[in-house]
Amino acid sequence: MCALAFFRRGVLVCLITVLSACAGYSGSDLVPGRSTRLELVASMGVPAMSWKAPDGREQLAYPRGPAGTQTFMAYLTAAGVLERIEAVLDVEHFAQIRAGSDMAEVLRLLGPVTSGNDVYFKARDERVWSWLFCDGFSREAYFDVLFDAATGLVRSTEHRPNYLGWSGVVPSCGR
Repeated sequence: MCALAFFRRGVLVCLITVLSACAGYSGSDLVPGRSTRLELVASMGVPAMSWKAPDGREQLAYPRGPAGTQTFMAYLTAAGVLERIEAVLDVEHFAQIRAGSDMAEVLRLLGPVTSGNDVYFKARDERVWSWLFCDGFSREAYFDVLFDAATGLVRSTEHRPNYLGWSGVVPSCGR
């Protein structure tokens, strides 16, 4: 009987842990204007990157890849209070990347690429960063930024479906 109670308690703890992790995935449990940096980190985890402005404001990046299709940017006031959380892997943010932008600008706009999505092509002396996202048809796609490797400046961008293997099937978002 004691082993059964211990097992049930363990299952309950695991279930609560999983559910609490899901609740904070996008920061949906946080309140702009009230939630603090500590609450943000407790909910969404340690950011992959962060930037501090001269006025004390802060931007934190939360990529949810490599299998996830979103990156969230959290913006904090100088006092450490949440201003807003933005999902940034969308057409509006992609359109802001132009030829001549540098790598730092792209990182600040879209957040870091996940492992395996930073590729160098020696023949073209080109570095390509790719982000998995949900396109306008609710299908997984990649947004690629192609950089001149020598200068670190954007050459071009492209959007392509996420074809899986040889089947040619493009997974839908929200599997």
